Amino acid sequence: MVINRNRYLNKLISKKENGLIKVITGIRRCGKSFLLFNLYHNYLNSIGIKDDTIIELALDEAENARYRNPLELDAFVKTRTKDTTKKYYVFLDEIQKVEPIQNPYLADGNAKIGFVDVLLGLMKRPNIDLYVTGSNSRMLSSDIMTEFKDRGDEIRVNPLTYSEFYNAFAGEKRYAWREYCTYGGMPLVLSKQTHEEKSKYLKDLFAKTYISDIIERNRIANEQWVLEDILNVTASSIGSLTNSSKLANTFKSTKHISITPNTIERYLGFFIDAFIMQKASRFDVKGKKHINALLKYYFTDVGLRNARLNFRQQEESHIMENIAFNELIARGYDVDVGIVEYNHKNSQGKNIRSQLEIDFVANKGSLRYYIQSALNIDSEEKRDQETNSLKRVPDSFRKIVVVKDDIIPWHDDNGILYIGIEQFLLDEKAIDM
Repeated sequence: MVINRNRYLNKLISKKENGLIKVITGIRRCGKSFLLFNLYHNYLNSIGIKDDTIIELALDEAENARYRNPLELDAFVKTRTKDTTKKYYVFLDEIQKVEPIQNPYLADGNAKIGFVDVLLGLMKRPNIDLYVTGSNSRMLSSDIMTEFKDRGDEIRVNPLTYSEFYNAFAGEKRYAWREYCTYGGMPLVLSKQTHEEKSKYLKDLFAKTYISDIIERNRIANEQWVLEDILNVTASSIGSLTNSSKLANTFKSTKHISITPNTIERYLGFFIDAFIMQKASRFDVKGKKHINALLKYYFTDVGLRNARLNFRQQEESHIMENIAFNELIARGYDVDVGIVEYNHKNSQGKNIRSQLEIDFVANKGSLRYYIQSALNIDSEEKRDQETNSLKRVPDSFRKIVVVKDDIIPWHDDNGILYIGIEQFLLDEKAIDM
């Protein structure tokens, strides 16, 4: 099955031969390799580029293990691209598999050669257009990006959005939303037929790929149970404001386990580095500043989240919120959790200050949207509850309430747009109605 990933393919096409290293990142098994080795390769063929000038190397395959040595990798690429009269397109898949080695030409034991040295050397060759993929954001850490400076161009690939999933879904379209909410958008899920097959595939991804990668990469010896417990607790609380101290208290009160906030913070960082989760910080809309005390975590794929909890916790409101967050990220928005503070009098006439939450403040360039995700607004009281924060925002950017039901989009007297989740996900222009 060929699933079109036009959002990412068009980005690659626009960056072709731009003189930079195209760095394609994202969670393992989300389709990075297929994008590069199939979709982009086919595009290059379609504009007349021959296979003998497209050099592909999958570094996570055992047969290519020798090229995880940076000097061997460098020699391999240079040998395959010797003809200076030709333009070569070099694809290196899972570049983080290349391990740093001792520089054989220097006595200093701390002098290392790694994949960054190889890539920076190759990009200087005018007959090479260089593309790499990676499944660990540490390969783009501040230290490495300092070495890349302005020579790396990142393209982040996500699991299938609902639109991509819907278009590839072979069953009756009316069941697509139910399937996506349960099993998510990892591409190979679409090739599985039964719940047992889908469940096993997603659970195996965690056990045999993500967890083992994190343990190996971060040299976790005897604390795998801590790692997995933190993952489970976070999966249970998607869409809830939290932080490492709050999670430490949860472990102490519910599991009678003492885990320090620093340990929790470090392990959450491992999940983010592996693109399993993302976090959204709080943003004070009126004060126009970030508030660091609490934040929210969302899973990059809700199917992985559900599998992690053995498909027991299927809270539609939280899953829908997670999907909406992922959609905004895939569309290229920076997403925060909005906070609106206001002063009012309580029933005793005392002045108090309260905070209202906006699920998402989505920014991209000059665009901004305030978005609430609500399972339903089936009563006036519920609608007031969901829109109270939006009505207190002191600017004129578009305000939206996304509901589960399939509704005809409409605006209330405050200019707030109400739209169904499927239309929101399937039509990017719908939020500008």
